Amino acid sequence: MAEDKELEGEGAQMSLIGHLTELRNRLGIAMVAFVVLLLICVAPMPGGGMNNSIASHVFMFLQAPLAAILEEKGGGRMIFTALHEGFFTQIKVGLFTALCISFPIFSIQIWKFIAPALYKNEKAAFLPFLIATPVLFLLGAAMVYYIVTPLAFSFFVGFEMAGSAGSLAIEIEPRISEYLSLMMRLIFAFGLAFELPVILLLLVRAGLVSPEGLAEKRKFAIVIAFVAAAILTPPDVVSQLLLAAPIIALYEISIIGARMIAPKSYDEAADT
Repeated sequence: MAEDKELEGEGAQMSLIGHLTELRNRLGIAMVAFVVLLLICVAPMPGGGMNNSIASHVFMFLQAPLAAILEEKGGGRMIFTALHEGFFTQIKVGLFTALCISFPIFSIQIWKFIAPALYKNEKAAFLPFLIATPVLFLLGAAMVYYIVTPLAFSFFVGFEMAGSAGSLAIEIEPRISEYLSLMMRLIFAFGLAFELPVILLLLVRAGLVSPEGLAEKRKFAIVIAFVAAAILTPPDVVSQLLLAAPIIALYEISIIGARMIAPKSYDEAADT
């Protein structure tokens, strides 16, 4: 009996090690893909320098909302004040781009690791959430790029002042590193905020939260939405409202979705 127990323990240990090895291999595949994509993003294209890489083109795309506003006012420029700032900004853009491109690869590898342990009905229930995650994140990022930043940047640029007798002109000359940090912060803030339905519906599906509980906590959710918007966005009312309003709307949508997918109670199951 002792030998049987030892064999059982050894088999269980080998099984655990096997799972950890598989997880390591799958994460290794994703990390290799991320590093390769990073090198591709920051490497100069043939016939050009660092300003002709994928990262530089992505940065030009990210600064297009500000460029359009400044062009309407007669033009502008962006600066960097440290010798290494331009280089490290390109690296940060490359990391950001590689992370966005490799996210589906990470998701697929994690799914392949988890899927064998799920039943067929569990796979069918979980797969829509996996698909909805990048879609909702992209919707949040698109809202930042096409709606939030044009309104917010117009508000900020409005503080420019023309020079006159006895006063100096006040002109905006944003640093490339600060601008990139602001854009990435907004994109991640809105992208994560748009994941709210996925998180709440998963909790409902697992039976940890009920639709009635979500409805009862509505007023607390509204307060938390405005607090999160104040923390994650620039200190202007426009950006905060543009983040808080979608969070509240997504919370209401989550309540509707929760009522559709919530597990039946024991009394309802008995009646059926």
